[in-house]
Amino acid sequence: MPAEWEPHEATWISWPHRDGQSFPDSYERVVPALVKMAAAIAASEILRVNVSSPVQEKEVRLLLSSVVPTERLEFHGNPTNEPWCRDHGPIFVTRTDHPRLAVNDFGYNAWGGKYPPFDLDDVVPTRIAHHLGLPLFEPPFILEGGSVDPNGAGTLLTTESCLLNPNRNDSMSREQIEQGLQDFLGVEQILWLGDGIEGDDTDGHVDDITRFVSRDTVVTVVEPNQADLNHAPLRENLERLRGMRLTDGTPLKVIEMPMPPRIDRDGLRLPASHANFYITNESVLMPAFGGDSDVEAVEILAELFPSRMIRPIDCQELIWGLGAFHCLTQQQPAV
Repeated sequence: MPAEWEPHEATWISWPHRDGQSFPDSYERVVPALVKMAAAIAASEILRVNVSSPVQEKEVRLLLSSVVPTERLEFHGNPTNEPWCRDHGPIFVTRTDHPRLAVNDFGYNAWGGKYPPFDLDDVVPTRIAHHLGLPLFEPPFILEGGSVDPNGAGTLLTTESCLLNPNRNDSMSREQIEQGLQDFLGVEQILWLGDGIEGDDTDGHVDDITRFVSRDTVVTVVEPNQADLNHAPLRENLERLRGMRLTDGTPLKVIEMPMPPRIDRDGLRLPASHANFYITNESVLMPAFGGDSDVEAVEILAELFPSRMIRPIDCQELIWGLGAFHCLTQQQPAV
């Protein structure tokens, strides 16, 4: 599985539904962020959009027609339940054989069965593999794309709170899960973090807390406020990272990134995190939340990605769906 900063042919997204569970009574308010995301992606690669009907395609085409070049926009009739393509979409891997690309269709159960129905989402990778004419692998366990983050050189980050949760693969041990990741993602080393952030209904996806930004460097979010419930788990993850080494003995370089201000809505804390950024061929789409941390996070990412434009996009409405740009996207590597 290549690293996200390696060249893409395209990015896949699944457009949300007005009557979906992700944005109750707020679909119209999240559209501006979705349009900005689409435009930023299509500035440097093809945008492939899963839609559920010709009616939805017509609506989305109208929304994007003025900001996405026609030659960079494709629609695919892959019906979905919800828009989180990182988790239900195909996980692409490169191969030495021909064709050079293949698709993994891991099992999907909507984060431990929390949001049925999910039958449409579960078959999206297989539909895409058939459409692209690519080899298809069906690993015999449940895995969401947001729960793993590879460096493209044999090492992968994940969390115990998600992958070891019995609501995913209750009959598999840590060792069996590690072997499955090695077999189907082509990695040699699994680096385990602990818990995720408060409000994250995925049980702690790693893409909300710690991300590889190069082969030997990660950025990880921290919460300095000791009274905040995120302080202790993020501090523990930071300490784990500081003790980690790659397979060749290289110490992991760890860059700290601030958490944004707390966001609550309807009595729920929302999992706002600047770590849920998405790397395109020429830019980094960074979730912004209207606080001082936005500026600091942009500066950190600009230093880490000097050849890419950092694009902060307001996610104060989008986060009501409990995810941001990384959760919405899935890269298709260029081969």
